[in-house]
Amino acid sequence: MNPLIVRIGRRGQITLPRVLRRQLRLQEGDLVAFIPFGERFLLQPLSKTLLDLRGSVRVEGPQDLDELRRQAIAEHARKVAQNEP
Repeated sequence: MNPLIVRIGRRGQITLPRVLRRQLRLQEGDLVAFIPFGERFLLQPLSKTLLDLRGSVRVEGPQDLDELRRQAIAEHARKVAQNEP
C-alpha cells in the first residue's frame, strides 16, 4: 500500500482516509491510540472496552469484586512506590 498523506487542519485535526477507516473497521465515535514507536507512532484502534470483554474469562464460583479491586489498587500502589513499570 502506498503512503496515505493527509493535511492537518487549523485545530490540529486530521481526517483518516476512507480506505484506512474501512481496513481498520473504524466508525464515527470509535477510539484510537497513537502509540510511540521509536521515531514513529503506531495507530491502534481501541474497539474493545472492559465491558465488551465481560464474561470472556471463566471463573469458578462467585467473585468478590470489591476485594479484587482493593488488591489491584494495593498492587498498583506498591509498583508506583517502588518505581516499577
